[in-house]
Amino acid sequence: MLRTDQGSYEVTTVAGERVEAFVPAALPPSPPPEIDGQLQRSLEAAVLALGRLDGIATHLPDRALFLYAYVRKEAVLSSQIEGTQSSVSDLLFYELDQAPGVPLDDVAEVSSYVAALEHGLRLLGEGLPPSIRLLREVHRVLLSTGRGSSKMPGEFRTSQNWIGGTRPGNAVFVPPPHTAVPDCMAALERFLNADDEVPELIRAALAHVQFETIHPFLDGNGRVGRLLITLLLYDAGVLRQPLLYLSLFFKEHRTLYYELLNRVRLTGDWESWLAFFLEGVEVTAEAAVSTADRLSDLFREDRERLAQAGGRRAGSALRMHEALKARPILSVPVASKEAGLSFQAAASAMDTLARHGIAREITGKRRGRLFAYDAYLSILTEDTDPP
Repeated sequence: MLRTDQGSYEVTTVAGERVEAFVPAALPPSPPPEIDGQLQRSLEAAVLALGRLDGIATHLPDRALFLYAYVRKEAVLSSQIEGTQSSVSDLLFYELDQAPGVPLDDVAEVSSYVAALEHGLRLLGEGLPPSIRLLREVHRVLLSTGRGSSKMPGEFRTSQNWIGGTRPGNAVFVPPPHTAVPDCMAALERFLNADDEVPELIRAALAHVQFETIHPFLDGNGRVGRLLITLLLYDAGVLRQPLLYLSLFFKEHRTLYYELLNRVRLTGDWESWLAFFLEGVEVTAEAAVSTADRLSDLFREDRERLAQAGGRRAGSALRMHEALKARPILSVPVASKEAGLSFQAAASAMDTLARHGIAREITGKRRGRLFAYDAYLSILTEDTDPP
């Protein structure tokens, strides 16, 4: 469906250059997207996939551990889209106060993404609705460290930005002038909390495009826009655990993703965007279910192997296994504290895990040894190699 009223262009001047900045019309689109035929089937398939994910997450014996791991994988993927070079292992080293093998700013940005998500979830849990305040709070934490810390964390921009190109005049897309941002965001806030019959998945899909089109911050818009999807679905109760992250799908289909965003802005082709988004939800949810199943199988099989060691040694080894499940890269002192064992008992138990091929010493040193849960990390780090 071709829509002609997607917004308006406002002529502005940036560094002496005439620029047409796009101000989007408020949501919902008019006329509304046609949710029929194939699109309706896609919506139903996405809802079913989310239901399976929510169900398995609810019944996982190690739900908190899976959430810990999955959030960190998403943090790495979402930050890679913005150009960072850090990996899941880099983030885990950083969280252990070990020096990563990448620029410190890169891994600090990834760590801040984890903190921003957790902060947003906490605010929702305290009763704050999806709102300008929520997004500004998430952005403030996201840019608290790293390269973006000088780019107005938690504040809307006060200058013109652009997407693609070397300057606004040759940009692929120019968002609204900064003077229009407050009104655009207020309209988006009203849509997020509207008492209407828009399905929550559709609301999240529309809101993501609108946020990326407004681009209200100087930096971090892409990461906040991707977090917005998860925060909305969690707040609406579509997910009881925040386990849906589309960064890998967007990364794998980056060219099409940006093309569809621009088609919405130029022609109002919301239907093609919705088909893409719903496919991403279904594929991503099914992949998360598969990952949860594989991790559960791995943990169970390794516990069974350790239990066969017998006696007190098995008990200590099982406690060390629990510590490694919680943090798949560990030093012996930290493991000792986590498992409630003496240093000597922890070291002995870790050596037991190493003999069984569960843990691997990764420093080659006699002091300051670090152990990695290789099989766990292998599952966790799939598709997360830096670009």
